[in-house]
Amino acid sequence: MTEPKAPKIEFPCDYVIKVIGTAAPDFEEFVRAVVENHAPGIKDEHVTVVDSRNARFCSVRLQIVATGEPQLKALFEELKASGRVHMVL
Repeated sequence: MTEPKAPKIEFPCDYVIKVIGTAAPDFEEFVRAVVENHAPGIKDEHVTVVDSRNARFCSVRLQIVATGEPQLKALFEELKASGRVHMVL
């Protein structure tokens, strides 16, 4: 029995990412700045910020226009390399 293959993404497309990190007053601004470097033109209505129950963590959900795998890889790597981001989904 073979494992099913992940569906192929056809670029360009709308793509949602969720960035989770330690809550800080400037966390959303930081995430938006990094994402804007790789996917300019983020609209406010495509950004959602949610604090964890005890406000220790913050998640920022953004919808971007993804242009290809290299763009997404570079974006994920920059977010993770910052030391402020725990997880990118």
